Amino acid sequence: FIKAFILGFEVQDAIALLRMDELYLETFEVKDVKSLHGDHMSRAIGRIAGKDGKTKFAIENATKTRIVIADSKVHLLGSFSNIKIARDAICDLILGSPPSKVYTKLRAVAARLK
Repeated sequence: FIKAFILGFEVQDAIALLRMDELYLETFEVKDVKSLHGDHMSRAIGRIAGKDGKTKFAIENATKTRIVIADSKVHLLGSFSNIKIARDAICDLILGSPPSKVYTKLRAVAARLK
């Protein structure tokens, strides 16, 4: 709970960790996916966030997870399988996949989850 709050998740999300057993917290660095420096690193982080946070919200809503982007680290909060789907989408964005392709993939996965 405290770790989630310190990492930047909202209080309600951190409290949900205490209430639900199947919620997990995962952290990875952009460098773990692809070795990037300078402007390329900034661009990759910008691609994850999207314009006005649109891409981040789309991934959160489709996978029922919460995402916090802090510097070059990405923190994910959600169920184990949902975290994997969100992580795959974020990794695709870091590796240079067009956001539209990631959205299409997420739509297909979200339809399977329902």
